[in-house]
Amino acid sequence: MDQKDIEYFRVLLTQMLEEATQKGDLTLEDMTDNNEVFADPADRATMESDRAFTLRIRDRERRLIKKIQAALGRIEDGSFGICDECGEDIGVPRLKARPVTKLCINCKSKQEDDERVRGD
Repeated sequence: MDQKDIEYFRVLLTQMLEEATQKGDLTLEDMTDNNEVFADPADRATMESDRAFTLRIRDRERRLIKKIQAALGRIEDGSFGICDECGEDIGVPRLKARPVTKLCINCKSKQEDDERVRGD
């Protein structure tokens, strides 16, 4: 991968990190603003369901932030775009589709096949 591609992914991942962080901050703000008292138990249940959904989204964003930070770390140490399994280069089209990936398409396919066989 040439330096132009590396810089492209550095900018892309930095933008993704900023967006995910902003979304997380907004999620937390929305949750702290909900101190309502509900007379109807159904309304309370709906609010609790919405809150649980929001927490699941926040957890996904938190995990994505960690993956983005790890990918930026791989850019810094020179291992970005190299498959963790086989050591081959990960194709640029795959990295454009999933910039935080650590596996080439062949190794990822094999991993998914193994998971299907084991029933994970």
